[in-house]
Amino acid sequence: MNHDPNAPRFRVRPPAGWMNDPNGPFRWRDRYHLFYQYNPDAPVHANVHWGHASSPDLAHWEHHPIALTPTPGGPDEAGCWSGCVVDDDGVPTAVYTGVDRHHAGLGSICLARAVVPDDETLTDWKPLPTPVVTGPPADLDVVMFRDPFVFTDGGRRWALVGAGHADGTPSVLLYDCDDLADWRFAGVFLDGNDPVASELFCDRAVGWECPQLYATAGGEWVLVVSLWDGDPWTTGYLTGRLYPCDNGELSFEARTGGLLDHGRDFYAPAVLQEPDRALMWGWSWEAREQSEVDRAGWAGVLTAPREVDVHPDGALRVVPAQELELLRAPEPFVTAPGGRVPLPQSYDLTVTADGPTTMSLLRSASGAEVTVRLDPDAGTVTLDRGDRQRTPAHGAAPIVVRTPGRKLRVLADGSLIELFLDDRATITERVYLRPDDVPELVVSGAAAAVTGWELVPRTHD
Repeated sequence: MNHDPNAPRFRVRPPAGWMNDPNGPFRWRDRYHLFYQYNPDAPVHANVHWGHASSPDLAHWEHHPIALTPTPGGPDEAGCWSGCVVDDDGVPTAVYTGVDRHHAGLGSICLARAVVPDDETLTDWKPLPTPVVTGPPADLDVVMFRDPFVFTDGGRRWALVGAGHADGTPSVLLYDCDDLADWRFAGVFLDGNDPVASELFCDRAVGWECPQLYATAGGEWVLVVSLWDGDPWTTGYLTGRLYPCDNGELSFEARTGGLLDHGRDFYAPAVLQEPDRALMWGWSWEAREQSEVDRAGWAGVLTAPREVDVHPDGALRVVPAQELELLRAPEPFVTAPGGRVPLPQSYDLTVTADGPTTMSLLRSASGAEVTVRLDPDAGTVTLDRGDRQRTPAHGAAPIVVRTPGRKLRVLADGSLIELFLDDRATITERVYLRPDDVPELVVSGAAAAVTGWELVPRTHD
């Protein structure tokens, strides 16, 4: 596995098997914890557990034993699906979707508690035998119900649950769960009929998965939803405000929004709200045929952590977490444009452009290139994969994002490529090396500055 050039080495992923959604990012005893959907037996979506990794610094991660395992005869016997982790009176508690053997789209909401809260590694978890919510409200005609997310507002604890209705309307449901053992349905938080959401996301999605909510430095809130159209499609965000209702409940008024990531390989992000920032991880799925995945023995990786906020105009603000600079080699491998520079397997590259600038990152034997073109004058960035075909479900056309910016940062780790245009747009894609490929950097055009560092493992004294 260590010799697989397509395997990311610095992002969170298990060494083998299947990974999908990040779950429950959580800080405890000065360590960051990340959980994730995990099939330890094969690189396919089945037999879903919760994998677990932790880090002291967001850059260097340690894998731990499986946190949650399906319970034979229990409410999660067919899978421990997505959710979150919260501090419940000093006890880290996982709030997750349980899927039983009769599953037809409707999950239950289950709890599991850390057995030894004083253990900073949180390696032992005990599920409660009975769900706190067995399914959606009977009078809503809900056909999809999963992915609880717990947040706090006004000193009270609430939860969002992703949903889809029989008429094809996606929604997010709201629950009062100030007492985690006693949940009360508090209404539809937002649905696809909202005029802002409808204009931004059209009517393709039939369900909103993995709802997340974070507070911004300016006092607004950002609602994140993963758009499900029968399969994972893309992710969106809505910026707005929370308002208390006369009955003591909450409502969300959306102001604006957009796509969370403009690439084709980003879904189901999870958010950690810290006192001074919000962090986000997403799932990047495989964009190659299942036969290739089977040969590799692994599937899925989590993105680098991103700091997220909003600009005054309501547009998303997103940058890589500052701690990622800990992975940089002591000296850069490139410091100026010009010439052909071999690219390492994993790197952190920044290019600043005074005018139209093109970066070639990969060249095939046929001469076709994987390129990124930044045009500050036109306000566009374009990722072109050249002759590299993807699976039909993932498309093949170049990605063009319209947004102003002069600085582009590229985080590459194996097959995972994350592009950050200033702090206004991201593109997450998977690009797989072929035997005759030449990874090399060629910068042409009006580049003002180029600096790149190889990512290197931590050294030990």
